[in-house]
Amino acid sequence: MLSTDDVAFYRENGYLMVENAVTPAQLEALQRVTRDLIEKSRAVTESNDVYDLDEGHSAAQPRLTRIKLPHKQHPVYQETLVNSRITTVLKTLLGPNVALSTAKLNTKAPGGGAAVEWHQDWAFYPHTNDDLLAVGLMLEDVDEANGPLQVIPGSHKGPVLAHTNAQGVFCGAVDPSDPDFHQDKIVTLTGKAGSMTIHHVRTLHGSAPNMSDRNRMILFYECLAADAWPLVGGASYYQRLPQRELWEDLHTRMVCGQPTTQPRVEANPIRVPLPPAPDAGSIFKTQKSGGARSAFAMMG
Repeated sequence: MLSTDDVAFYRENGYLMVENAVTPAQLEALQRVTRDLIEKSRAVTESNDVYDLDEGHSAAQPRLTRIKLPHKQHPVYQETLVNSRITTVLKTLLGPNVALSTAKLNTKAPGGGAAVEWHQDWAFYPHTNDDLLAVGLMLEDVDEANGPLQVIPGSHKGPVLAHTNAQGVFCGAVDPSDPDFHQDKIVTLTGKAGSMTIHHVRTLHGSAPNMSDRNRMILFYECLAADAWPLVGGASYYQRLPQRELWEDLHTRMVCGQPTTQPRVEANPIRVPLPPAPDAGSIFKTQKSGGARSAFAMMG
């Protein structure tokens, strides 16, 4: 699935594009289930455990930012992760023992669906090592108009930027004026349905508002080497589980291989995502309630 050059490119640049990551049948099943979930959101009037609603959502015109934990909403999402070409890519980049940290389906609504401001995932959830990445599977064609993922190549080798507002509160986004935010190096990742992006946990990335007339549906799987254990932040559910449930949970989240009780510890730059934003229910809420400064507004 990946050539030696592909792997070298990922190691050097912190991102990769892979075409035809799933079969046509898998893609069709994912599209059908996702459209059904969006259709069911018509009956929802406020964000809940399944949906994050965008501004202007209504029964007549569903507008979502995200379907939460899609692998918990329908088995097709889990089955695709563990039994597709995605699985092979994960083994190549992370090793034989790979776990799912979380999943989300960003459905960015047409006509101005919310941007995701520039950030590093590592700022939200540092681990004992940084063998973590996010897979973004395109469920529809993604072009320049509908808010594609953008990355800054090589940023995964640099510092962890401050993700705080002017008052020092974690807002989940970098300051656009930070000298280590090199917007002149931005690369835009577009592709056909069935293609996927991969970005390293420390790679700076974001996505502009969706200005097209169609949803931008990207299924994100956030995965990690099984010996990367959370320190603080987004994976704090670890600390809330009793030990027996924790061990059982680790097994249910394995994509391939086996979990381990021996974390691999490496020296990496770390910032703790504290103090938290007033509403940290999702990255959209963290960035909005935390008063994140918009790089996209400045670029526009």
